[in-house]
Amino acid sequence: MSQTTHSCLCGATLQFRQDIVKEGGGVYPTWKCKDCGTEVPGQIAEKLRHQHPS
Repeated sequence: MSQTTHSCLCGATLQFRQDIVKEGGGVYPTWKCKDCGTEVPGQIAEKLRHQHPS
């Protein structure tokens, strides 16, 4: 499986769960860039949250 990355508007490259923060709870939480708070699309966030640096 290939590694998912996302380029945030602030210039940060999001690769791992540690790069995003969860806001809200419930069935559909919002995931945001930990550096600037820009919302990360749900499908991308779901892939990122399962990736861990080795």
